[in-house]
Amino acid sequence: MPALPLAEPEEVGLSGARLARLTATFETAAAAGRIPGAVIAVARGGRLAHLAAVGHRDPVGGDPMRPDTLFWLASMTKPMTVAGALVLVERGRLALADPVARHLPELADRELLGADGRRVPSARQPTVLDLMRHTNGMVEGMRGDTPVHRAYQEAFGDGMTALTGEEFVGRLAGCPLLHEPGAMWHYGFGIDVLGLIIESITGRTLGEHLAEEVFGPLGMRDTGFGVPEGAAGRYAAALPRDPDTGRPQALPDLSRARFESGGAGAVGTAGDFLRFAQALLGGGALGDARILGRKTVELMTADHLGPDTDDRLIGEIDPGYAGHGFGLGVTVRRRHGLATTAGSPGEYSWPGAGGTYWWADPREELCAVLCAHTPNRTDRSRAFQWMKTLVTAAIVD
Repeated sequence: MPALPLAEPEEVGLSGARLARLTATFETAAAAGRIPGAVIAVARGGRLAHLAAVGHRDPVGGDPMRPDTLFWLASMTKPMTVAGALVLVERGRLALADPVARHLPELADRELLGADGRRVPSARQPTVLDLMRHTNGMVEGMRGDTPVHRAYQEAFGDGMTALTGEEFVGRLAGCPLLHEPGAMWHYGFGIDVLGLIIESITGRTLGEHLAEEVFGPLGMRDTGFGVPEGAAGRYAAALPRDPDTGRPQALPDLSRARFESGGAGAVGTAGDFLRFAQALLGGGALGDARILGRKTVELMTADHLGPDTDDRLIGEIDPGYAGHGFGLGVTVRRRHGLATTAGSPGEYSWPGAGGTYWWADPREELCAVLCAHTPNRTDRSRAFQWMKTLVTAAIVD
């Protein structure tokens, strides 16, 4: 069953010949041993115009890539978690202005680290909005070398899901904020905290809530947390060695996660995520299913970073995000220039560290998804650039 109704590319203003270049580019990269393989999906006007599976799901065993291959979605989990939280906002059970401590009291009375190394009270406390837009001060330790970054690195390393949710919050409570809430955009643990707030409100796991409110209504049958039992043969593998260094590389072992990470824990298919992206383009609805109201989606995909927020770090994630702001769980393009790829002001996106990528462009009624497992940062960034450049070049109307 296709992810969306089918169309020939030319029926929706795309060039089939130009989209064939996209497939050929990824086929060449797979044949050269730079990526194991990929699944590519492109939709316009709510119809699937291009779907390709190239290379291998298992580059060692030789199993070919298939459209229904499962991938670690990594940070593409974030917009889905935000959508699940906005369901609660629409029902009056959560508000963006709520202090985080209203729902997780362990995170009350957050402090900063002063110049003399002493803790000082924060001028205000992080809110749910700060969690969603990465302005909360609870940062990933690997993205800097200040004493505060080192505190987070010591508390979590790169294995925070080895903790239970309660243990995770406890360690967060022991770390100072890097900055005053709202003062800076800095990637961190905010949407993992948001997932735990969802659990505290609903009394269910994050996966149960999203299955009922997002995945189920949208027909995302293959999306959830971790690899489903009996589905290991559909899960894509990375290249066993880094193409540049020759060192062994592997994806995180999701079976060891002790809580469902709202920031990075989901597994799914390209087709499933295309349905989610199309629902956002549809103002919160896909076919007869509605998960959010139109105005709520407009709020989610608006730029929430004002002139007083230092947002320079967004472009460091990937050069394609230079000149972007940030909404609720998604980056938002502000202008045509600065970024290294073509696009439209108002389009929104957020990629996954394992090699997954997507964006939705309301002006062009277009959404596209790339699923690959490419832990090598150079190849991952190059794949994102190829995907964006070759898809936008295929728009011919």
